[in-house]
Amino acid sequence: MYGRSILSRLFSYFIRGLLFVAPLGFTLFILLGAFDFVDNLIRIRIPTADPNRDLFIPGLGSAIVIVGTMLIGFVFSVLLPQTIQNIIENAIRHLPLVRIFYFAFKDLISAFVGDKRKFNQGAIVLINKEAQVYKIGFITQNDLSNLGVNDLVGVYFPHSYAFSGNLVLVPRENVKMLDLPSAEIMKLIVSGGVSVNDKL
Repeated sequence: MYGRSILSRLFSYFIRGLLFVAPLGFTLFILLGAFDFVDNLIRIRIPTADPNRDLFIPGLGSAIVIVGTMLIGFVFSVLLPQTIQNIIENAIRHLPLVRIFYFAFKDLISAFVGDKRKFNQGAIVLINKEAQVYKIGFITQNDLSNLGVNDLVGVYFPHSYAFSGNLVLVPRENVKMLDLPSAEIMKLIVSGGVSVNDKL
């Protein structure tokens, strides 16, 4: 009986430790993976006295990529007019395969960090009226007149525990806007509803 109590207590300690270590480890894994990927884009090796062994400075490639990106942003924002960027993008539009990846990736980045962010308006959507089933997502398109419909809006539903989701066109009347920070809504969806801020 005493031995079982000790095992139960040890298991409780293990669970508490796991609740701290697992999220921390997963976060570090993602961050280090992203850092390593960027660092490998420009890997600079410095020759040493030993011809078979070069000196590698971790983080140098990442610093070059970050500073280079900032310089490009400065050039296109201050030194060169917007028309230069338009000329380059117009040239890309004539490249069949390249334009698909370029503009899709550009729109994806703009949705999160650009001036025209899309994932900033959360909404709860009535999916099944009879069963009263709702889903939480983000309004990405309020005007779909270019598709020939005026009473529909575009709602993006991220998947739980995944970096993917679905775009669904739903009647405007079935959408209720959420007055919550987009980061909290995304955290709620990605965690499968487990992560909820009690202060909201």
